[in-house]
Amino acid sequence: MARTAAQSRTTRKSKARKKGRTARKGKSPKKSRTGWAARVRWPTWGGRGLVSVLVRALVMLVAFAFMVAFAVVLARLTLEPSPASVALTHTNLHPGRSLKAYLDQPELRDAVKQIGGNVLLGVPFGILVPVLAPGARGIVRVPLITAAVMLLVELAQGALVTGRAFDVDDVILNTTGALLGYLLVGRRLGRAVHTSSGAAR
Repeated sequence: MARTAAQSRTTRKSKARKKGRTARKGKSPKKSRTGWAARVRWPTWGGRGLVSVLVRALVMLVAFAFMVAFAVVLARLTLEPSPASVALTHTNLHPGRSLKAYLDQPELRDAVKQIGGNVLLGVPFGILVPVLAPGARGIVRVPLITAAVMLLVELAQGALVTGRAFDVDDVILNTTGALLGYLLVGRRLGRAVHTSSGAAR
């Protein structure tokens, strides 16, 4: 008799445990993702994170528009033929030779125009490259990219454009301008745009 009562209590306890498990399973309807869905990094943006992403996209769009406009201006300034200058242009492969010629001009204004113009031509690279290409940020990478682009431009000038000649000093001045643009504006702007985006994620 005692054994039968003990068996009935054990049966009731096991039924109660099963009911508890069933109830807990019913309260958690969440399903785990399987297959490709488990490998995808689903965005978890809050309101502030979404605003940050939209602002970053807008800044990059504006930077891209400026880069396109700058490329058009650069092409007009450097790749437009100048037949009247054929007798005045000479290829320069020696760093510093053209700079010395600029500084030896009687009018200081002419020297400032030549040197300052080439420096300013490189500044947009230092500002826009860190925004458009976060992997290119850096005090070494930005000048290297600028030097490579301007070297191609100078080679095209010397080989294809009438009244233009390759000048290594122009590349040096353009690269200096890019470095100044990066140090003054581009470094902070690129860090602000891409760091805030990373924090939002």
